[in-house]
Amino acid sequence: MSPARHFVTKDGTRLNVDIGHDGPPVVFLHGLCGDAGQTREAFPSECGFRRVTVEARGHGASEPGDLAKLSIATFASDIADFIEQELKAPVIVGGISMGAAISLRLAIKRPDLVQALIVARPAWLTASAPENMAPNAEVGRLLGTLAPEAAKQAFIEGQIGQRLAADAPDNLTSLLGFFSRQPVEVTAALLTAISNDGPGVSEEEIASLSIPTLVIGHEKDLIHPLAYARSLAERIAHARFAEIAPKTSGRTQYVADFHAAMHNFLTEL
Repeated sequence: MSPARHFVTKDGTRLNVDIGHDGPPVVFLHGLCGDAGQTREAFPSECGFRRVTVEARGHGASEPGDLAKLSIATFASDIADFIEQELKAPVIVGGISMGAAISLRLAIKRPDLVQALIVARPAWLTASAPENMAPNAEVGRLLGTLAPEAAKQAFIEGQIGQRLAADAPDNLTSLLGFFSRQPVEVTAALLTAISNDGPGVSEEEIASLSIPTLVIGHEKDLIHPLAYARSLAERIAHARFAEIAPKTSGRTQYVADFHAAMHNFLTEL
């Protein structure tokens, strides 16, 4: 188990910080309704760098704070404050899915804090509420209106659930886990707010990035389209693109490919 500590935001929300092995820090952030376990699995253990995961508000062991403040912008602001107060900037910043959006926003809005960028399995480009996030939004809507078991059954039987079962079973498995996530009201608020949000950056800002960047994507994922990863890699100057095995092909290969992509990028910086 990695050592952990806490960080208190400017508005008094207590966030959990999960820290990996010794070395220069890489602030590596989890996805929506995930936690440090996700980043711990994906981060290569022997790359000479230390993973630092700040669990976002309402995730893992972090407090949710004011539910009205849940947004990618708030999460990015929390990470900016953490880096300024706890680390020596600039640092390498990256993340998976929602963590990728937070990292992209931070690299653009606070370039003084970011030395290099890792965007893994992006679920956003520039637009808010992209269609690929509709399944998450639907889970949030159902959890806000029905009891968890009834909400789960309605999702499974609905059009989105049926499509995921046929085309993206790994996405479906992840989403079904949200129906038992506690507290229910925080899960519903997160899924609703973040699914309808966006990184708040423009095409021009993305194209202006010139820091070393790794973009990771894979097929058979409707929530994290491979086309998004390819598009970001094409728009960011000198970005490195790595296509890895999808989880549906076997989690062992997915993790191994993820480790290799990150290890190669980090050791060549």
